[in-house]
Amino acid sequence: MSEQNTTRLEHDCIGTKEVPNNVYWGIHTQRAIENFPVSGITDGQHPELIRAYATVKRACAIANEELGLLDHTKAEAIRQACQEIELGKLADQFPVDVMQGGAGTSANMNMNEVIANRALEISGHKRGDYTYIHPNDDVNESQSTNDTYPAACKLALIDAIGPLAEATKKLAKAFHDLADKHINDVTIGRTQLQDAVPMTYGQEFHAFATLLKSDLAAFDRVVPLLAQLNLGATAIGTGICADLRFRKSATEHLANITGLPITAAPDPVAAMTDMGAYVATSAAVKSLAVHLKKAADDLRLLNSGPRCGFNDLNVPARQAGSSIMPAKVNPVIPECVNQCCFTIFGMDVTVNWAVAEGQLQLNAFDPVMVHELLTGMALLTRAMTIFRINCVEGIEINAEIGRAYAQSSPSIAAALNHYIGYEKAADIAAEAVHSGRSVREVAGERTNLPAEQLDEILDPIRLARGLGQTCREHQE
Repeated sequence: MSEQNTTRLEHDCIGTKEVPNNVYWGIHTQRAIENFPVSGITDGQHPELIRAYATVKRACAIANEELGLLDHTKAEAIRQACQEIELGKLADQFPVDVMQGGAGTSANMNMNEVIANRALEISGHKRGDYTYIHPNDDVNESQSTNDTYPAACKLALIDAIGPLAEATKKLAKAFHDLADKHINDVTIGRTQLQDAVPMTYGQEFHAFATLLKSDLAAFDRVVPLLAQLNLGATAIGTGICADLRFRKSATEHLANITGLPITAAPDPVAAMTDMGAYVATSAAVKSLAVHLKKAADDLRLLNSGPRCGFNDLNVPARQAGSSIMPAKVNPVIPECVNQCCFTIFGMDVTVNWAVAEGQLQLNAFDPVMVHELLTGMALLTRAMTIFRINCVEGIEINAEIGRAYAQSSPSIAAALNHYIGYEKAADIAAEAVHSGRSVREVAGERTNLPAEQLDEILDPIRLARGLGQTCREHQE
Protein backbone atom coordinates (compact mmCIF):
# COMPACT_ATOMS: atom_id res chain seq x y z
CA MET A 1 0.00 0.00 0.00
CA SER A 2 1.36 3.44 -0.93
CA GLU A 3 2.15 6.03 1.71
CA GLN A 4 -0.69 8.12 0.28
CA ASN A 5 -3.23 5.65 1.68
CA THR A 6 -1.55 4.75 4.97
CA THR A 7 -1.66 6.41 8.36
CA ARG A 8 0.34 6.58 11.56
CA LEU A 9 -1.19 6.65 15.03
CA GLU A 10 -0.36 9.66 17.18
CA HIS A 11 -1.56 10.66 20.62
CA ASP A 12 -2.15 13.82 22.65
CA CYS A 13 -3.82 14.71 25.96
CA ILE A 14 -7.26 13.95 24.49
CA GLY A 15 -6.49 10.54 23.01
CA THR A 16 -5.18 9.00 19.81
CA LYS A 17 -5.81 9.79 16.17
CA GLU A 18 -4.79 8.54 12.74
CA VAL A 19 -2.64 10.96 10.77
CA PRO A 20 -1.87 10.45 7.05
CA ASN A 21 1.65 9.10 6.56
CA ASN A 22 2.32 11.38 3.62
CA VAL A 23 2.07 14.63 5.62
CA TYR A 24 4.52 16.35 7.93
CA TRP A 25 1.95 17.60 10.41
CA GLY A 26 0.78 15.61 13.41
CA ILE A 27 -2.21 15.02 15.66
CA HIS A 28 -2.62 18.60 16.87
CA THR A 29 -2.80 19.87 13.30
CA GLN A 30 -5.10 17.04 12.28
CA ARG A 31 -7.55 17.99 15.04
CA ALA A 32 -7.38 21.64 13.98
CA ILE A 33 -8.20 20.75 10.37
CA GLU A 34 -11.35 19.04 11.59
CA ASN A 35 -12.22 21.67 14.20
CA PHE A 36 -12.06 24.84 12.09
CA PRO A 37 -13.35 24.29 8.54
CA VAL A 38 -14.80 27.80 8.37
CA SER A 39 -13.12 30.34 6.06
CA GLY A 40 -11.45 28.02 3.60
CA ILE A 41 -8.32 30.18 3.99
CA THR A 42 -5.32 28.53 5.62
CA ASP A 43 -2.24 29.82 7.40
CA GLY A 44 -0.28 28.50 4.44
CA GLN A 45 -1.92 31.15 2.26
CA HIS A 46 -0.01 33.76 4.23
CA PRO A 47 3.56 32.88 3.21
CA GLU A 48 4.96 35.80 5.22
CA LEU A 49 3.55 34.25 8.39
CA ILE A 50 4.92 30.79 7.64
CA ARG A 51 8.37 32.16 6.80
CA ALA A 52 8.40 34.33 9.91
CA TYR A 53 7.35 31.49 12.20
CA ALA A 54 10.07 29.23 10.82
CA THR A 55 12.60 32.02 11.37
CA VAL A 56 11.45 32.39 14.99
CA LYS A 57 11.81 28.65 15.54
CA ARG A 58 15.28 28.68 13.99
CA ALA A 59 16.43 31.46 16.30
CA CYS A 60 15.02 29.54 19.25
CA ALA A 61 16.84 26.35 18.21
CA ILE A 62 20.12 28.25 18.00
CA ALA A 63 19.53 29.72 21.46
CA ASN A 64 18.60 26.32 22.89
CA GLU A 65 21.78 24.76 21.55
CA GLU A 66 23.85 27.68 22.83
CA LEU A 67 22.37 27.22 26.30
CA GLY A 68 22.90 23.46 26.28
CA LEU A 69 19.20 22.67 26.09
CA LEU A 70 19.45 20.91 22.70
CA ASP A 71 22.30 18.74 21.50
CA HIS A 72 24.02 19.82 18.30
CA THR A 73 22.64 17.04 16.09
CA LYS A 74 19.02 17.74 16.99
CA ALA A 75 19.51 21.49 16.80
CA GLU A 76 21.14 21.24 13.38
CA ALA A 77 18.31 19.10 12.00
CA ILE A 78 15.72 21.54 13.39
CA ARG A 79 17.59 24.52 11.91
CA GLN A 80 17.79 22.85 8.53
CA ALA A 81 14.06 22.09 8.57
CA CYS A 82 13.32 25.70 9.50
CA GLN A 83 15.47 27.02 6.67
CA GLU A 84 13.70 24.80 4.16
CA ILE A 85 10.36 26.25 5.28
CA GLU A 86 11.76 29.77 5.12
CA LEU A 87 12.71 29.09 1.49
CA GLY A 88 9.14 28.08 0.67
CA LYS A 89 9.43 24.33 0.89
CA LEU A 90 6.66 22.35 2.62
CA ALA A 91 4.31 25.29 1.96
CA ASP A 92 1.38 22.89 1.61
CA GLN A 93 1.90 21.52 5.12
CA PHE A 94 0.17 24.39 6.92
CA PRO A 95 -3.54 23.66 6.45
CA VAL A 96 -5.01 25.18 9.62
CA ASP A 97 -7.84 27.66 9.01
CA VAL A 98 -6.93 31.29 9.74
CA MET A 99 -10.02 31.57 11.97
CA GLN A 100 -8.69 28.95 14.37
CA GLY A 101 -9.53 29.22 18.04
CA GLY A 102 -6.86 28.82 20.70
CA ALA A 103 -4.89 32.06 20.25
CA GLY A 104 -2.67 30.48 17.61
CA THR A 105 -1.94 27.22 19.45
CA SER A 106 -2.88 25.22 16.36
CA ALA A 107 -0.54 27.32 14.21
CA ASN A 108 2.29 26.85 16.69
CA MET A 109 1.77 23.10 16.93
CA ASN A 110 1.44 22.85 13.17
CA MET A 111 4.83 24.53 12.85
CA ASN A 112 6.35 22.41 15.64
CA GLU A 113 5.08 19.17 14.08
CA VAL A 114 6.19 19.99 10.55
CA ILE A 115 9.64 21.04 11.75
CA ALA A 116 9.94 17.96 13.98
CA ASN A 117 8.91 15.51 11.27
CA ARG A 118 11.14 17.08 8.64
CA ALA A 119 14.01 17.15 11.16
CA LEU A 120 13.36 13.46 11.84
CA GLU A 121 13.71 12.71 8.12
CA ILE A 122 16.90 14.74 7.94
CA SER A 123 18.22 12.71 10.89
CA GLY A 124 17.33 9.40 9.24
CA HIS A 125 14.20 8.69 11.29
CA LYS A 126 10.58 8.16 10.33
CA ARG A 127 7.90 10.79 10.68
CA GLY A 128 6.18 10.45 14.01
CA ASP A 129 9.26 9.01 15.78
CA TYR A 130 9.02 11.64 18.48
CA THR A 131 11.23 9.73 20.89
CA TYR A 132 14.14 11.18 18.96
CA ILE A 133 12.92 14.72 18.11
CA HIS A 134 9.72 15.85 19.81
CA PRO A 135 7.51 18.77 18.64
CA ASN A 136 6.97 20.04 22.19
CA ASP A 137 10.09 19.00 24.08
CA ASP A 138 12.62 19.90 21.38
CA VAL A 139 11.19 22.26 18.74
CA ASN A 140 9.14 24.16 21.32
CA GLU A 141 11.80 24.16 24.07
CA SER A 142 11.59 27.31 26.30
CA GLN A 143 8.67 28.57 24.22
CA SER A 144 4.90 28.72 24.19
CA THR A 145 2.33 29.76 21.62
CA ASN A 146 1.75 32.99 23.49
CA ASP A 147 5.24 34.33 22.91
CA THR A 148 6.23 32.74 19.59
CA TYR A 149 2.99 33.19 17.65
CA PRO A 150 2.76 36.97 18.23
CA ALA A 151 6.46 37.20 17.37
CA ALA A 152 5.86 35.46 14.04
CA CYS A 153 2.78 37.62 13.37
CA LYS A 154 4.72 40.83 13.94
CA LEU A 155 7.65 39.74 11.79
CA ALA A 156 5.18 38.79 9.05
CA LEU A 157 3.67 42.27 9.20
CA ILE A 158 7.09 43.87 8.90
CA ASP A 159 7.68 41.65 5.88
CA ALA A 160 4.38 42.76 4.33
CA ILE A 161 5.20 46.43 4.91
CA GLY A 162 8.10 46.09 2.47
CA PRO A 163 6.13 45.62 -0.77
CA LEU A 164 3.35 47.91 0.50
CA ALA A 165 5.84 50.73 1.07
CA GLU A 166 7.47 50.09 -2.30
CA ALA A 167 4.11 50.31 -4.09
CA THR A 168 3.38 53.52 -2.18
CA LYS A 169 6.70 55.04 -3.24
CA LYS A 170 6.10 54.17 -6.89
CA LEU A 171 2.59 55.65 -6.83
CA ALA A 172 3.88 58.81 -5.13
CA LYS A 173 6.54 59.14 -7.83
CA ALA A 174 3.92 58.71 -10.55
CA PHE A 175 1.96 61.62 -9.05
CA HIS A 176 5.18 63.65 -8.72
CA ASP A 177 6.01 63.00 -12.38
CA LEU A 178 2.50 64.03 -13.39
CA ALA A 179 2.87 67.19 -11.31
CA ASP A 180 6.17 68.02 -13.01
CA LYS A 181 4.50 67.87 -16.42
CA HIS A 182 1.82 70.33 -15.40
CA ILE A 183 3.45 72.86 -13.08
CA ASN A 184 2.32 75.73 -15.31
CA ASP A 185 -1.13 74.46 -16.28
CA VAL A 186 -3.71 76.36 -14.28
CA THR A 187 -7.11 75.11 -13.18
CA ILE A 188 -9.60 75.92 -10.48
CA GLY A 189 -9.43 74.75 -6.90
CA ARG A 190 -12.70 73.74 -5.31
CA THR A 191 -14.00 73.75 -1.74
CA GLN A 192 -17.29 72.10 -0.76
CA LEU A 193 -17.47 71.11 -4.46
CA GLN A 194 -17.84 74.80 -5.34
CA ASP A 195 -15.50 76.92 -7.42
CA ALA A 196 -12.80 78.48 -5.28
CA VAL A 197 -9.51 80.04 -6.40
CA PRO A 198 -6.88 79.07 -8.98
CA MET A 199 -4.23 76.42 -8.56
CA THR A 200 -2.12 74.40 -10.97
CA TYR A 201 -2.74 70.84 -11.98
CA GLY A 202 0.79 70.24 -10.76
CA GLN A 203 -0.12 71.37 -7.26
CA GLU A 204 -3.16 69.13 -7.24
CA PHE A 205 -1.18 66.05 -8.25
CA HIS A 206 1.71 66.90 -5.96
CA ALA A 207 -0.68 67.01 -3.00
CA PHE A 208 -1.61 63.36 -3.61
CA ALA A 209 2.08 62.42 -3.52
CA THR A 210 2.61 64.37 -0.31
CA LEU A 211 -0.20 62.47 1.41
CA LEU A 212 1.37 59.18 0.38
CA LYS A 213 4.71 60.35 1.72
CA SER A 214 3.12 60.85 5.15
CA ASP A 215 1.96 57.23 5.04
CA LEU A 216 5.50 56.04 4.32
CA ALA A 217 6.66 57.90 7.41
CA ALA A 218 3.93 56.17 9.43
CA PHE A 219 5.20 52.76 8.31
CA ASP A 220 8.70 53.71 9.43
CA ARG A 221 7.31 54.48 12.88
CA VAL A 222 5.41 51.18 13.06
CA VAL A 223 8.37 48.87 12.41
CA PRO A 224 10.11 49.40 15.79
CA LEU A 225 6.78 48.70 17.54
CA LEU A 226 6.40 45.43 15.66
CA ALA A 227 10.03 44.54 16.37
CA GLN A 228 9.49 44.56 20.14
CA LEU A 229 8.94 40.87 20.92
CA ASN A 230 8.30 38.74 24.00
CA LEU A 231 10.25 35.52 23.41
CA GLY A 232 10.84 33.47 26.54
CA ALA A 233 7.88 35.01 28.37
CA THR A 234 5.87 31.84 27.62
CA ALA A 235 2.31 31.43 28.82
CA ILE A 236 1.40 34.67 30.59
CA GLY A 237 4.65 36.59 30.67
CA THR A 238 6.23 34.98 33.71
CA GLY A 239 8.61 32.76 31.76
CA ILE A 240 7.42 29.45 33.18
CA CYS A 241 9.12 26.42 31.55
CA ALA A 242 11.73 28.65 29.91
CA ASP A 243 15.41 28.82 30.79
CA LEU A 244 16.04 32.25 32.31
CA ARG A 245 18.85 32.87 29.82
CA PHE A 246 16.68 32.02 26.82
CA ARG A 247 14.92 35.40 26.45
CA LYS A 248 18.12 37.33 25.85
CA SER A 249 19.72 34.66 23.67
CA ALA A 250 16.70 34.04 21.43
CA THR A 251 16.05 37.76 20.97
CA GLU A 252 19.66 38.42 19.97
CA HIS A 253 19.78 35.50 17.53
CA LEU A 254 16.50 36.54 15.91
CA ALA A 255 17.81 40.08 15.50
CA ASN A 256 21.00 38.73 13.90
CA ILE A 257 19.10 36.47 11.51
CA THR A 258 16.58 39.08 10.38
CA GLY A 259 18.68 42.23 10.53
CA LEU A 260 15.74 43.95 12.21
CA PRO A 261 15.90 46.15 15.33
CA ILE A 262 14.37 43.39 17.47
CA THR A 263 14.27 43.99 21.20
CA ALA A 264 12.72 42.23 24.18
CA ALA A 265 9.64 43.90 25.66
CA PRO A 266 10.58 45.62 28.93
CA ASP A 267 7.51 44.33 30.79
CA PRO A 268 6.82 40.75 29.65
CA VAL A 269 3.47 40.47 31.44
CA ALA A 270 2.20 43.73 29.96
CA ALA A 271 3.55 42.78 26.54
CA MET A 272 1.57 39.54 26.60
CA THR A 273 -1.68 41.53 26.47
CA ASP A 274 -0.50 44.66 24.65
CA MET A 275 -1.87 44.78 21.12
CA GLY A 276 -0.73 48.33 20.45
CA ALA A 277 1.53 47.32 17.57
CA TYR A 278 -1.45 45.82 15.73
CA VAL A 279 -3.50 48.96 16.34
CA ALA A 280 -0.70 51.15 15.03
CA THR A 281 -0.19 48.98 11.96
CA SER A 282 -3.89 48.92 11.18
CA ALA A 283 -4.09 52.69 11.63
CA ALA A 284 -1.18 53.24 9.23
CA VAL A 285 -2.73 50.98 6.61
CA LYS A 286 -6.12 52.66 7.04
CA SER A 287 -4.57 56.10 6.69
CA LEU A 288 -3.00 55.00 3.42
CA ALA A 289 -6.40 53.72 2.27
CA VAL A 290 -8.02 57.06 3.19
CA HIS A 291 -5.45 58.95 1.12
CA LEU A 292 -5.71 56.48 -1.74
CA LYS A 293 -9.48 56.78 -1.69
CA LYS A 294 -9.24 60.56 -1.80
CA ALA A 295 -7.03 60.42 -4.88
CA ALA A 296 -9.38 57.95 -6.58
CA ASP A 297 -12.45 59.99 -5.63
CA ASP A 298 -10.94 63.25 -6.85
CA LEU A 299 -9.87 61.74 -10.16
CA ARG A 300 -13.38 60.39 -10.68
CA LEU A 301 -14.83 63.87 -10.10
CA LEU A 302 -12.24 65.64 -12.26
CA ASN A 303 -12.86 63.08 -15.00
CA SER A 304 -16.66 63.39 -14.75
CA GLY A 305 -18.66 64.25 -17.81
CA PRO A 306 -17.17 64.76 -20.27
CA ARG A 307 -19.96 67.01 -21.53
CA CYS A 308 -21.92 67.49 -18.34
CA GLY A 309 -19.27 67.18 -15.62
CA PHE A 310 -15.99 68.76 -14.54
CA ASN A 311 -13.98 67.41 -17.48
CA ASP A 312 -10.74 68.75 -16.00
CA LEU A 313 -8.86 65.65 -17.08
CA ASN A 314 -9.21 62.25 -18.71
CA VAL A 315 -8.24 58.99 -17.04
CA PRO A 316 -7.26 56.23 -19.47
CA ALA A 317 -10.17 54.45 -21.12
CA ARG A 318 -9.96 50.82 -20.02
CA GLN A 319 -13.24 49.25 -21.11
CA ALA A 320 -16.71 50.02 -22.41
CA GLY A 321 -18.81 51.57 -19.67
CA SER A 322 -22.27 50.41 -20.55
CA SER A 323 -24.08 47.50 -22.13
CA ILE A 324 -26.60 49.86 -23.76
CA MET A 325 -25.06 53.37 -23.93
CA PRO A 326 -22.60 53.59 -26.85
CA ALA A 327 -19.30 55.39 -26.24
CA LYS A 328 -19.79 55.61 -22.47
CA VAL A 329 -16.52 54.95 -20.63
CA ASN A 330 -16.34 54.66 -16.85
CA PRO A 331 -13.42 55.38 -14.49
CA VAL A 332 -13.20 51.69 -13.62
CA ILE A 333 -9.70 51.74 -12.12
CA PRO A 334 -10.50 54.42 -9.50
CA GLU A 335 -13.72 52.52 -8.77
CA CYS A 336 -11.75 49.32 -8.22
CA VAL A 337 -9.37 51.17 -5.91
CA ASN A 338 -12.31 52.65 -3.98
CA GLN A 339 -13.65 49.19 -3.24
CA CYS A 340 -10.27 48.01 -2.03
CA CYS A 341 -10.18 50.98 0.33
CA PHE A 342 -13.65 50.16 1.66
CA THR A 343 -12.33 46.68 2.45
CA ILE A 344 -9.44 48.19 4.40
CA PHE A 345 -11.87 50.21 6.51
CA GLY A 346 -13.56 46.92 7.41
CA MET A 347 -10.17 45.43 8.21
CA ASP A 348 -9.47 48.22 10.66
CA VAL A 349 -12.81 47.72 12.42
CA THR A 350 -12.12 43.99 12.76
CA VAL A 351 -8.62 44.54 14.14
CA ASN A 352 -9.81 47.10 16.67
CA TRP A 353 -12.63 44.86 17.87
CA ALA A 354 -10.23 41.93 18.23
CA VAL A 355 -7.76 44.10 20.12
CA ALA A 356 -10.48 45.32 22.46
CA GLU A 357 -11.55 41.77 23.37
CA GLY A 358 -8.39 40.65 25.16
CA GLN A 359 -9.20 39.62 28.72
CA LEU A 360 -6.89 39.24 31.70
CA GLN A 361 -3.43 37.90 30.76
CA LEU A 362 -3.93 37.12 27.07
CA ASN A 363 -5.66 38.31 23.94
CA ALA A 364 -6.84 35.17 22.13
CA PHE A 365 -7.53 36.86 18.80
CA ASP A 366 -4.14 37.34 17.18
CA PRO A 367 -5.15 34.95 14.36
CA VAL A 368 -7.88 37.19 12.97
CA MET A 369 -5.75 40.31 13.47
CA VAL A 370 -2.80 39.05 11.48
CA HIS A 371 -5.05 37.49 8.83
CA GLU A 372 -6.96 40.72 8.28
CA LEU A 373 -3.83 42.85 8.25
CA LEU A 374 -1.85 40.61 5.89
CA THR A 375 -4.84 40.28 3.57
CA GLY A 376 -5.50 44.01 3.63
CA MET A 377 -1.88 44.95 3.06
CA ALA A 378 -1.58 42.59 0.09
CA LEU A 379 -4.83 43.95 -1.35
CA LEU A 380 -3.69 47.55 -1.03
CA THR A 381 -0.29 46.74 -2.52
CA ARG A 382 -1.95 45.31 -5.63
CA ALA A 383 -4.50 48.14 -5.76
CA MET A 384 -1.80 50.81 -5.82
CA THR A 385 0.08 48.98 -8.54
CA ILE A 386 -2.91 48.81 -10.88
CA PHE A 387 -3.88 52.39 -9.95
CA ARG A 388 -0.44 53.59 -11.00
CA ILE A 389 -0.04 51.51 -14.15
CA ASN A 390 -3.61 51.50 -15.45
CA CYS A 391 -4.65 55.00 -14.43
CA VAL A 392 -2.26 57.59 -13.03
CA GLU A 393 0.56 57.14 -15.53
CA GLY A 394 -1.90 57.65 -18.39
CA ILE A 395 -3.81 60.71 -17.14
CA GLU A 396 -4.22 63.55 -19.62
CA ILE A 397 -5.32 66.99 -18.48
CA ASN A 398 -7.65 69.31 -20.36
CA ALA A 399 -5.54 72.45 -20.02
CA GLU A 400 -7.82 74.83 -21.90
CA ILE A 401 -10.83 73.82 -19.84
CA GLY A 402 -8.84 74.20 -16.62
CA ARG A 403 -7.67 77.68 -17.57
CA ALA A 404 -11.20 78.71 -18.55
CA TYR A 405 -12.49 77.53 -15.17
CA ALA A 406 -9.76 79.47 -13.36
CA GLN A 407 -10.37 82.68 -15.25
CA SER A 408 -14.15 82.54 -14.98
CA SER A 409 -14.46 81.77 -11.27
CA PRO A 410 -16.01 84.68 -9.34
CA SER A 411 -14.00 83.63 -6.31
CA ILE A 412 -10.84 85.17 -7.74
CA ALA A 413 -12.39 88.51 -6.83
CA ALA A 414 -10.90 87.78 -3.41
CA ALA A 415 -7.56 88.91 -4.89
CA LEU A 416 -9.03 92.44 -5.08
CA ASN A 417 -9.81 92.65 -1.35
CA HIS A 418 -6.47 94.29 -0.49
CA TYR A 419 -6.93 96.98 -3.16
CA ILE A 420 -10.62 97.90 -3.02
CA GLY A 421 -11.96 96.16 0.11
CA TYR A 422 -14.12 93.10 0.61
CA GLU A 423 -17.49 94.80 -0.03
CA LYS A 424 -16.54 96.18 -3.43
CA ALA A 425 -14.84 92.94 -4.39
CA ALA A 426 -18.01 91.05 -3.42
CA ASP A 427 -20.11 93.36 -5.58
CA ILE A 428 -17.81 92.71 -8.53
CA ALA A 429 -18.07 88.94 -7.99
CA ALA A 430 -21.88 89.16 -7.79
CA GLU A 431 -22.05 91.17 -10.99
CA ALA A 432 -19.77 88.71 -12.74
CA VAL A 433 -22.09 85.86 -11.74
CA HIS A 434 -25.22 87.78 -12.71
CA SER A 435 -23.91 88.94 -16.08
CA GLY A 436 -21.94 85.87 -17.00
CA ARG A 437 -18.82 87.97 -17.52
CA SER A 438 -15.39 87.51 -15.98
CA VAL A 439 -14.25 89.19 -12.79
CA ARG A 440 -11.46 90.84 -14.81
CA GLU A 441 -13.97 92.41 -17.18
CA VAL A 442 -16.26 93.72 -14.45
CA ALA A 443 -13.33 94.97 -12.35
CA GLY A 444 -12.07 96.93 -15.37
CA GLU A 445 -15.34 98.83 -15.35
CA ARG A 446 -15.87 99.24 -11.61
CA THR A 447 -12.38 100.14 -10.36
CA ASN A 448 -9.77 102.74 -11.15
CA LEU A 449 -6.98 100.18 -11.13
CA PRO A 450 -4.85 100.25 -14.30
CA ALA A 451 -5.42 97.44 -16.76
CA GLU A 452 -1.84 96.17 -16.34
CA GLN A 453 -2.25 96.02 -12.56
CA LEU A 454 -5.58 94.22 -12.85
CA ASP A 455 -4.01 91.69 -15.20
CA GLU A 456 -1.27 91.06 -12.67
CA ILE A 457 -3.58 90.91 -9.64
CA LEU A 458 -5.98 88.48 -11.32
CA ASP A 459 -3.38 86.37 -13.12
CA PRO A 460 -4.37 82.75 -12.26
CA ILE A 461 -0.80 81.47 -12.15
CA ARG A 462 0.28 84.24 -9.77
CA LEU A 463 -2.72 83.56 -7.57
CA ALA A 464 -1.83 79.87 -7.47
CA ARG A 465 1.68 80.54 -6.21
CA GLY A 466 1.24 82.71 -3.17
CA LEU A 467 3.32 80.24 -1.16
CA GLY A 468 5.71 79.41 -3.97
CA GLN A 469 5.86 76.50 -6.37
CA THR A 470 5.02 73.35 -4.44
CA CYS A 471 4.85 70.85 -7.25
CA ARG A 472 8.05 68.96 -6.62
CA GLU A 473 10.38 68.32 -3.73
CA HIS A 474 12.84 66.49 -5.99
CA GLN A 475 13.03 63.83 -3.28
CA GLU A 476 11.44 60.41 -3.67
